[in-house]
Amino acid sequence: MSTSDSQVEPSWPEDAVEVGRVLDAWGVKGWIKVQSYSSDPQALFSSRRWFLQPAENRPPVPGAPFPAQIRITAVREHGDGIVASAREIPDRNAAEALRGARIFVSRASFPAAAEDEYYWVDLIGLTVVNREGETLGTVAEMLDTGAHSVLRVLGEPAEAGKPPVERLIPFVGAYIDQVSLPERRITVDWGLDY
Repeated sequence: MSTSDSQVEPSWPEDAVEVGRVLDAWGVKGWIKVQSYSSDPQALFSSRRWFLQPAENRPPVPGAPFPAQIRITAVREHGDGIVASAREIPDRNAAEALRGARIFVSRASFPAAAEDEYYWVDLIGLTVVNREGETLGTVAEMLDTGAHSVLRVLGEPAEAGKPPVERLIPFVGAYIDQVSLPERRITVDWGLDY
């Protein structure tokens, strides 16, 4: 077999992002039902190779190999979730063995975001400063309220030994002045005393 005929399995990507998990088997032909961690699951649709880690509190299924990655042959929305098939999942038993598996994809495979649109994973960890240049903290998490997203910002404790100051800042144009991914900073119209 020549080198061009062999398939080299890519290693775990350095830019892997957890995007969902396997809920259960779907149908009898090896399809899986997937829960996306995003309301817009384009990362799952755009990537044809998903990397898997077993569920944290679930022992492996005896006699069922656990693939570290799967090559997606089909993926589509179904009801309020997503269903997918992969070459490495030939039947329902193999699909059931993946129940609870964590799904990761390479960040490089995400579709490009439109201007003034951001993936949550890119915002977490950014420093948040206000118009006066005062540091409010770091984005610890993004929350979805249905109406809009909210930055959960953790700042320095007001006093030693106290928990960090938490601020919830709506991620809307009225409060967000600028997002600079290269500078890893978000500038907001928000006071220290809010």
